[in-house]
Amino acid sequence: MSQPIVTLSRALDQASDVLATVHADDLDKPTPCGDWSVRDLAAHLAVGPARFLQMSRGEEVDWSSDARVPDGTWATTFRAGADDLIHHWHGEPADKAAGAGWQTAEVAVHTWDLARALGRDSDLDDEVAEAGLAFLTGALTEDNRGSVFAPPVSVPDDASPYDRLAAFAGRDPRA
Repeated sequence: MSQPIVTLSRALDQASDVLATVHADDLDKPTPCGDWSVRDLAAHLAVGPARFLQMSRGEEVDWSSDARVPDGTWATTFRAGADDLIHHWHGEPADKAAGAGWQTAEVAVHTWDLARALGRDSDLDDEVAEAGLAFLTGALTEDNRGSVFAPPVSVPDDASPYDRLAAFAGRDPRA
């Protein structure tokens, strides 16, 4: 298995673990992800792997559509999609594995968003953040950030890998 797929698998496992910690009293908390609440972000993250799989198959995906996931089922919904996504990647030729980089970056940023909102961001996998940041710095420019990524935020040179990733994605880790 190629390194990008291994890293994606780790990112998915980590996100699943964070989603499993969401409790009913967390649902209306704000997140670093725009005006999304924990409920909104958990639902968006939960459907991510299934949407990535659709994209990988060449299907049209409407990322702007509301993610409808019943409360409390985020982790199981996510895990089912994550398992299918990794299975898909195992069947792809090695030369396509770099395509998993975007998925790792997206999952890593939203895992940080959710973990930060829940106050549980200290135990995240630095290697996943570094892989996500490497992909984003090579792919995101000032011109293609769109409305999804705010301009980068300045952080100290000794910031953690996740704080650097979040800052590059337009989140302020000091907030």
